[in-house]
Amino acid sequence: MTELPPVEYGLAVERYLAASGLAEGSRRIYRIALGTWAWALADRPAPTGPERRRARPPVLPLALLDHPDAAERLRTAVALRGATTDPRTLNRELSTLRAAVAWWRAQGWTDGDPTADLRPHPLPEPAATAGPLTPDELRTLFALRAPLREQTLWHLLHESGAAIETVLALNTDQLDLPHRRTHPRPGRTPVTWRPGTARLLPLLIAGRATGPLLLTDRRAPAGTPTADRCPHTGRARLSYRRAAELFTAHTRPLSDPPGPGWTLRQLRAGR
Repeated sequence: MTELPPVEYGLAVERYLAASGLAEGSRRIYRIALGTWAWALADRPAPTGPERRRARPPVLPLALLDHPDAAERLRTAVALRGATTDPRTLNRELSTLRAAVAWWRAQGWTDGDPTADLRPHPLPEPAATAGPLTPDELRTLFALRAPLREQTLWHLLHESGAAIETVLALNTDQLDLPHRRTHPRPGRTPVTWRPGTARLLPLLIAGRATGPLLLTDRRAPAGTPTADRCPHTGRARLSYRRAAELFTAHTRPLSDPPGPGWTLRQLRAGR
């Protein structure tokens, strides 16, 4: 029997994701992004921060995509989202919406394309051309009231000079806390750190003897490799993308006037 076209936006999202061939983790990210645009189509402000991931989008008809005001509502939402979101994240979410709309149109479920006039936001200056953070900028950064995980990561990157990927790949059982370094391993240079990191690490790993050092705020999605899942909390290893987004978001207000934010590579280069 032929499946009836979905009437509700949320059901259309699930049909699109089911046909996408994406892994479960990617489907979760796409679902959050497409849910964000549902608030715009309903002409309601979208939740921000952690609440955005937990909020249930409004129930609305898929036909709203063909409403004469749909394009303007999305333009307004893009402008609001651009004021608080990293341009790369915003552009990725726009691309997600465009792909979904194109698929829905191909199924004959909608006629118009309210995303046609939406343009990607310009990206900030590449990290390669941005200089290292100055001593004053570092003092300002380390004085921020940021979460323990972020402060530990920032101190460790700055004090060790290690590659960002290397730091994010660390596990708690690799740390030699008394000697302020990772345990020696054949063919690998230990990661070392100084007092700032040494003060924060015991607080960060309290009660965790194994598993990733730096964790996400949420439980790991199904299918996460065992090596990237904490056996004590069930949370996943922090990704490069998420770490970079958080650093940029925290540092965006530190310029006068507020700018695009700093990059993790600037922090490492400032050693």
